[in-house]
Amino acid sequence: MAEIIEMPKLSDTMTIGVIASWNKKKGDKVKSGELLAEVETDKATMELESYHDGVLLYTAVDAGGGVPVGDLIAIIGKEGEDISETLSQYQAKKATSAPAGGAAVAETPVPTEPAPAAAPIASVSAPAAPVASASSDRRVKASPLAKALAKEKGIDLTQVNGSGDAGRIVKKDIDTFQPGTGLRPAPSFSGVESFEEVTVSQMRKTIARRLGESKFSAPHFYLTMEINMDKAVEARSGLNEISDVKISYNDLVIKAVAAALRKHPKVNSAWLGDKIRYNHHIHIGMAVAVEEGLLVPVIRFADTKSLSQISAEAKDFAQKAKNKQLQPQDWEGNTFTISNLGMFGIDQFTAIINPPDACILAVGGISQQPIVKNGQIVPGNIMKVTLSCDHRVVDGSVGSAFLQTLKSFLEDPVRILL
Repeated sequence: MAEIIEMPKLSDTMTIGVIASWNKKKGDKVKSGELLAEVETDKATMELESYHDGVLLYTAVDAGGGVPVGDLIAIIGKEGEDISETLSQYQAKKATSAPAGGAAVAETPVPTEPAPAAAPIASVSAPAAPVASASSDRRVKASPLAKALAKEKGIDLTQVNGSGDAGRIVKKDIDTFQPGTGLRPAPSFSGVESFEEVTVSQMRKTIARRLGESKFSAPHFYLTMEINMDKAVEARSGLNEISDVKISYNDLVIKAVAAALRKHPKVNSAWLGDKIRYNHHIHIGMAVAVEEGLLVPVIRFADTKSLSQISAEAKDFAQKAKNKQLQPQDWEGNTFTISNLGMFGIDQFTAIINPPDACILAVGGISQQPIVKNGQIVPGNIMKVTLSCDHRVVDGSVGSAFLQTLKSFLEDPVRILL
């Protein structure tokens, strides 16, 4: 009997999967373990393998079509097999399993046209008015031949109306020019209004939903602190002379944050409605920018790992995120999140809390600023960090104490290496 293939739940937050591409087309033979399609989830593009041998007899949607989790996407069976009975049984099953309270109608997903990456550019042009060749600064547009003829005849080009493209003066304009007709009219310009509409990806939809829920349900407040990174700069330079893996400032921040969370467990927490979860383990989520938004892979047990281990893991996650190779286990389980925009030249910003965390740290870039040291004004390497806190869980004094500890670790990084 033909086998029904339903849209699997490929991530913890996935509700709809979009068929990015079909690797098999209707009528192709399929073996168990072969790649059937690529499915775009809210976080990554995943491979969908077949668990059956046979022929692909039916596809519910074309590439670009979306299918809710648990709904039909394909049927695999024997070549020439009649699948009408299989479809009828499936529809009946979906109808009986529909929620009570309304007329349940189970329908097979209707094939849709592939969703375009971008809608065609729509434009509205203003009526084209004659464009004069001379601008307000007396510059003119003229062909080389027209310029030569005008010079030969002693004609002032600013007195000539051009009939060429964009008001350019050409030979015939010089030949037909009549002196004394006055200055050329003031130039007028035409422009084009245009826009582009791009279909929202599953990833962007989920980012919008989750961060919207976080921003408008969790009462955020923000704490900002300046950190002198002079010793951190020296420590990083020294470490990179002996380390096989290049240590970044972000790696130092992750390590310092993990050590500070160990001393302030109330920050390493989550709001669960009727209770607060204080996590004993420390899993740091690191926000990674990709083309369609942000992914947050998780460095697990960050407080127990060396800087070299954190650096290697962070680089691997960043590359996988950009190549859409992250797996669900890579982005689940964070207890605290760091968002670093320092490499983009941002000095300071605030970040929206990444559920279910109670806090997120926004890290700016390191810049040289005048500081007072031993009574003297000297240049110093200053970095600003802002802690966004869920006031339902973390109070101002708790967040401030955490930042003070983080500051002490980064201003004397030897303490986190012991």
